[in-house]
Order: sequence, then structure tokens, then C-alpha cells
Amino acid sequence: MNKLKSQIAVTYSFKTVRNQAIIKGSLLILGIILMQACQNSPKQNTSQVQDQEHPNITKLKSQNAEFIPEIIKLNEKVYVAVGYDGSNASMVIGEQGVVIIDALRALGAAEKVAEEFRNITDKPVEALIYTHGHLDHTGGTSAFIGNNKDVKIIAREGFKDELEEHSPVEPILKQRNIRQFGRDLPVKDIINRGVAPGITPTDRAGKGYIAPNLTFQDSITLNLAGIDIELHAADGETNDELFVWIPDLKTLFTGDNYYKSFPNLYAIRGSQYRDVKSWGESIQKMSTYPVEYLVPGHTRPVSGKTLVHSNLKNYSTAILSVYQQTIDAMNKGYTLQQTVDSVRLADSLINQPNLQEFYGSVPWGVRSIFLHYVGWFDGNPTNLYPLSSSQEAKHMVELAGGEEKMFHKLSQALEKSDYQWGLELADYLLKTDYEKVKVTKVKIALLRALAAQQINAPARNYYLSYSYELEKSLEESAL
Repeated sequence: MNKLKSQIAVTYSFKTVRNQAIIKGSLLILGIILMQACQNSPKQNTSQVQDQEHPNITKLKSQNAEFIPEIIKLNEKVYVAVGYDGSNASMVIGEQGVVIIDALRALGAAEKVAEEFRNITDKPVEALIYTHGHLDHTGGTSAFIGNNKDVKIIAREGFKDELEEHSPVEPILKQRNIRQFGRDLPVKDIINRGVAPGITPTDRAGKGYIAPNLTFQDSITLNLAGIDIELHAADGETNDELFVWIPDLKTLFTGDNYYKSFPNLYAIRGSQYRDVKSWGESIQKMSTYPVEYLVPGHTRPVSGKTLVHSNLKNYSTAILSVYQQTIDAMNKGYTLQQTVDSVRLADSLINQPNLQEFYGSVPWGVRSIFLHYVGWFDGNPTNLYPLSSSQEAKHMVELAGGEEKMFHKLSQALEKSDYQWGLELADYLLKTDYEKVKVTKVKIALLRALAAQQINAPARNYYLSYSYELEKSLEESAL
């Protein structure tokens, strides 16, 4: 095992050095793209060639330390596999056998972890618990239990009901999933996915899934492999989420309701409403247990009663604060954007290491809560029957003094690093088909400039993925 860890550390160090070199090169290329895109603007601003890495990117890179592959021994009976896939898998050793908690996504990765676990103990698997139905926690089950029909496979009622494969809009959800996770990005652009490595195994992804044979509704206590294990329903990232509490081992398995990032209260790939209030209350309940070992669904475990408690406490406080601030703003009659603008984490929370927006985003959570409670209409009568996007674009272009002047404003936005405004201007021009190739090239540069500032991995991946899609469309139209 020590030899394996050394090899992994050397490989990780090599990859880090290699990636830093790649990123410096990509920044130079970005600078060239920016200058080329602005060739019709009155002057060039060479500051667009970014010589220094944005601090947010440096922070995001530091999150890679959470995904170094390792079998972590928490105590004599609990082992956690991190970094082998996009999520964690755990083994709890009992007198008669072992209990597996979550099963990774790719069957190939699960087979490697199962082998590592068997090197620790040859006791048979007596039960496997799914903390929720997402594929990255359920796809490798057969690697751990084989064809043993006697193994209890446990989950909540309603397991997997809300997944994208059951949605009438599955095709667009899949496309947005690819963008959020940067699945098609070139290696040079990959950092990580916020709570998972940037590249995860694809060997027989999902092919090891086995359906549960034991479900429960609210809570259940079972003796599995000679260990008393409590399972509690805990709505949050999914509506089939549960947490696992083992009193004798002072160990808590949170599933995806906790990981070392501000929680993903809304997934930009598209998802059903994630019950934000219940999510905060679920974490609040977990914080009342005398936990000494905390095992998240992603990122490395946390040990030590004081540290675990503070992590759970600030997590629940942050979630419930975002929820309550949003509700209060809505009841004041704020529009959606006014509500988004008004909600922020307290100073005591905003710099907490486990609340950095590597994966989730406060504004995304606010928007999700707002739309859940009142739907698409934000209360402003202007928005009852808004202009079509093409009509609005036409009027905005006229207001700017014509397409040429708006393109000039677009170029200025790029020069002045006013990237979001630039994107909005680009979209207006694209609706008019004015200099479509030139405008698209500027939009590509804007997307990549925004990506270069992001601490949030899904946002960064989405910006970059979309920029490559636009680039590809330009290449295809030129053929």
C-alpha cells in the first residue's frame, strides 16, 4: 500500500507540473485569440494577454489535493476509497463480514477498489448501502458483491425516481451534463469538477448497477455484519438521499449532502428542485450526533469531533441562511434579480474552507428557491409578455446607434474586461446575423476569459465547453 501511495504521489506531482505548463501555454493562446477577435476595434489592450493566473484558478487547482487516489483508514473498521472515481466508496468491517457504502460509477474503477478492500480483509460483503441514486454512487455494485444473491442492497423508497433518464427532456439534460462536467474538454483545459477529479474512469460506467432489495421510508436500524447501523432519510441534493450513522464507531456517512464545497443547491446541467430548507435541516440533524469521523460522498473524510461539528454547523447555517434570505427578499416583493443581488453569506461563513464555491453557487441556489416557490413570473408586469429575443435585440441595436456601433461597444467590453456585458452584447448581435463569424469569435474569447476567472468548476467547464462548441460550428460552416 505504501508503494502504491508513493507511486500515486509521484504521478500526481508530475501531472501538476505538466498541467501548469499546459495552462501557461493556453493563457498565451487565449491572449492571441482575444487580440485577433478585437482586430476591428479602435485600439488593442495588451493586458488581455493574461500573464498571471487568476487567484480563483489557483484556489480551484488546490482542490485537486482532495482527489489523490488513496484507501484512507479512519479507524480499525472503516476504510474510505477516494480518488479512484468521481465519488467515494467505503468499507465497514464487522464480525461476520463487511458493509459497503456506495459503489462508484465505473465498474472498472470499482473492481480496483474492491481488490484493495479484499487485500485488507477477506470477509464477505454482507450488505451494500446506496446513499442516493446518482450513477456515480451506484454503477459499480457487482464488483463488490459479485453474483451473491444473499447480499442486502439497501436504499430509500423512491430510489432513482428523479434521474435524468426518466425525464422527457433527457437529450438536453445529457448535453448540459457534458458541459457542466467538461467531459469533452481537451486535457489542457481540465482542472477538476469541484468535488471530483477533472477526468474520471469510463470503463463500463454504470454496468455494475444492481437494484436495491431492501428499502425504507423514514429511518431504520439494522444489524449488518454484527454492526448496529442507523439509516435516516435526508432530503437534500436528491430526494432519495440518506445518511448512515454507526454509533459504536462514531462514524457518519453523509452521501452528497455534504462535501468540501458550498453545496450545489441547483445543478446547471438541469435538475428537479433540490429541497434547500430540508437540505439545511438534514445537515443540522447530523450536527447533533457525536461524530468523530465524517465521510462525504465526495472529497476526503474529516476526522476529529470539534472539526467535524464545526464543518457540519457552518454548512447547515450557510444553507439555511441562503434559504431564509431568499424567502425574506421575495416577501418584500423583490424581483428575481433583486433577490439574487441581495443574498450573500455572512462574513463568518464566506471564507470557511468547506464553503468555497468550487461546486455550488449562492446565486444559483437563490434562483432555484425563487422559481420553486413562485414559478417563472417574478412579479414585474414588464415580464408578463416580454419581447421576443430577436425583437429585443433589434431595439437594443437601434438604441446603440446601429450594428457597427454595438460591435464597437462589444470590442470595448472585451478590452475593458467587462466580460459579462460583452456576452450580452454579443448575443444581441448574433440575433441580427451581423458579422456572425467575427461576433462569434469575440464571444468565444469572452467565454474563455470568464472561465479563466472562475473558482466554480461547473461554471468554468460550461464556459469552456460552450466556447469549443461555437468554435466547432465556425469550422463546420467554413467547410
